[in-house]
Amino acid sequence: MKSKGRLAALLKKKILVLDGAMGTELHKRGLPAGVCPEAWCLDHPEAPAAIHGAYRKAGADGVYTATFGANRKKLECYGVTDVFGMNRALARIAREAVGPEAFVIGDISSTGHFVEPFGDLPFAEAVANFREQAEGLLAGGVDGFVIETMIDIQEARAALIAVREVSQLFTIVSMTYEKNGRTLNGTDPLTALVALQALGADAVGCNCSAGPEAMLEMIGRMKPYATVPLLAKPNAGLPELIGEETIFGMGAANFASFGPAFAKAGVNLMGGCCGTTPDHIAALAKNLAAAQPVAPVRRSLAAASSARQSLVLEGGGPLALIGSRMNLAENETLRQTVAAGEVGPLRQAVREQDKEGAALLQLKMMAPGLDERETLARVLTQIAPTTRLPLLIDVERIAGVEGVLRRYPGRVLVRMAGPGEDAEDLLAAAAQYGAVPVLRCRPEAGTTLCRAEIRRIVAAARPCGFTKEGIVIDLSPAGALPTAAATKTALGLIGWCAEQVGCPTLLDLTAIGRERPERPWLQAALLAAAQTAGLTLAIADPALAELKQIRQAGDLFRGRTSSANHH
Repeated sequence: MKSKGRLAALLKKKILVLDGAMGTELHKRGLPAGVCPEAWCLDHPEAPAAIHGAYRKAGADGVYTATFGANRKKLECYGVTDVFGMNRALARIAREAVGPEAFVIGDISSTGHFVEPFGDLPFAEAVANFREQAEGLLAGGVDGFVIETMIDIQEARAALIAVREVSQLFTIVSMTYEKNGRTLNGTDPLTALVALQALGADAVGCNCSAGPEAMLEMIGRMKPYATVPLLAKPNAGLPELIGEETIFGMGAANFASFGPAFAKAGVNLMGGCCGTTPDHIAALAKNLAAAQPVAPVRRSLAAASSARQSLVLEGGGPLALIGSRMNLAENETLRQTVAAGEVGPLRQAVREQDKEGAALLQLKMMAPGLDERETLARVLTQIAPTTRLPLLIDVERIAGVEGVLRRYPGRVLVRMAGPGEDAEDLLAAAAQYGAVPVLRCRPEAGTTLCRAEIRRIVAAARPCGFTKEGIVIDLSPAGALPTAAATKTALGLIGWCAEQVGCPTLLDLTAIGRERPERPWLQAALLAAAQTAGLTLAIADPALAELKQIRQAGDLFRGRTSSANHH
């Protein structure tokens, strides 16, 4: 069995060639329509073995096991109950067919159900479903896993979490996109990348649904933001229905001719999907033989995502405003409706802040009469399917809300606001579930102590897998009217973080000027100064015209009017 380290080392030296289609090749060898492909493969082991062997002979460095639909939800439709045994046996067939030198990659795909909050399959059940399959593949001796042809980011997340609970082997996650460049439930390639690489995928990419030309564009969009290798497995062109048969008309030479362009775009693993044959893979391997792999250009990425949109948090982009109106401690009307279980006002607050120009939304469920964990879980379930904006979640304590991070269908920013905040606990939870940690440094302590604290935070983040660019420093001064010293320190630290450290920064403006008539202008004045210093994020009410105008003017003066970081 190859170690994860050896596979990762090989990726630095070459573009790994993977196999092509399994389903169409099985049909050529007698798989009837309407039967369970995996069960048929067990009854006719010579068929998948011959396909694996042909791809290996064609030059594939790795082959996928014939376990595409070998999960309990799919197999129960055929009356198959031994999920573990089936996956183990099919993995062993692949291993025997290609020998010890090739990589055998355990293939996991969709259950055929959307996972909550987008569908009827409970998230915990989805994780258990994929864990069972992964355990069987692991027992069969796979070298890694691929979670492929996913159309639901939440199902992809469930599968990745399941694999990570049983193994740390190299794991690829590959989504399938429609002609509009999004999955069936609206996720674009960059948004999927942001969520999946943060959650622990070793490689991310796309397969099926598109020919090489369309997929080439997807790889190009992802590469500048990738911290992991990228995969492409395009179809042999677009399908045509001829009579009752679906035909993929792109020949091997034409298909393989795209190889050098994919290499230049930054692909690190490449094979074929529907309609591709051993001839396609042989031609592709030949065309990629001299190509040099382009390594990921980033070590980490501060970026947030919902299921349908991502936001990269870095210098050079416009200031991102976080809508503050879903802070239930500050919004008594909304607190009452949430406590009563009413969804309408909550969704209205989401829509309004989106329309008013918020780039993210704050969720703060700490309020009298509410159980923070239960309320946060319920609210996220209600709004996640309907809002495109990523979220900042404020929690009193990280203990107990890990389950919320586990189930959220994207990548949130998470900040602790309670008196017992612990940076190490926050970093550990954020690393496990792919969140962006927001870590507080109080400017009242003065510049010298704050710089030391920020250095300590950066050092503590490193063992959890975060670089200084991948965390956010909260420099919000305390009180409705912060002292001149604290304000000066905060502004100086924002500039220091932007120019010297490289950390994104955040200011919470919501308390500034509370109960004072000039509140909007106090917040706007602080925002203008902070924006000039290099601030990345600000929490405020996007309905305030003064803030909106100051922010837009500041972006204009700094040449940051492009929305390139907002996808």
